[in-house]
Amino acid sequence: MTRGRPITFSPDEATGAAMRVFWDRGYDAASTRDLLEAMHISRSSLYQVFGNKEQLFLEALRRYREALIDRLGRRLNTAASAMAFLEGLFGETASEAGSERAALGCLIFNSATELGQRGDLPSQHAQQSLAAITEFFHRAVCQAQREGDIATERDAEGLALYLTMGMAGLRTLLKSGADPDQARQTTDLLLDAVRR
Repeated sequence: MTRGRPITFSPDEATGAAMRVFWDRGYDAASTRDLLEAMHISRSSLYQVFGNKEQLFLEALRRYREALIDRLGRRLNTAASAMAFLEGLFGETASEAGSERAALGCLIFNSATELGQRGDLPSQHAQQSLAAITEFFHRAVCQAQREGDIATERDAEGLALYLTMGMAGLRTLLKSGADPDQARQTTDLLLDAVRR
């Protein structure tokens, strides 16, 4: 952090506000003015605390990713089984069809789709966030194999990537307006393929 006037706002709250702007509008469409208005800070405060829009996005994405993985990890740890966790996760996501939450999508999947393979830092961090989701699914698949719900000869890494792609596709369908029946059928097929 550079020297300057004392900070008179909460960087955590400001980052949370910025995250919601990026989540709703995307990286490119989120203007500095949009961010400043949502964060209730001045341009100089943005530069003093966060550096610039790119660094602010990286911090917001990091916060979102860490909170997501932590939340999923706690759910997996308390679930009756890893397979029950996966069924619950995909089932609850499918049940969001038609809601405001579904229309918002997932910040990680939204960012990865928007930024693609541009090669800049935002794109690289979006790809790293996708990798973190896949790594988490790999943990869940390996646990399900130990518990006997997924055959041990199945490729755990391949299944983890399949689950990431399945969740990304499901989030995209929900964001585009898929109805609950479509979402549920898609989820059932996806999980059936994992169990085999």
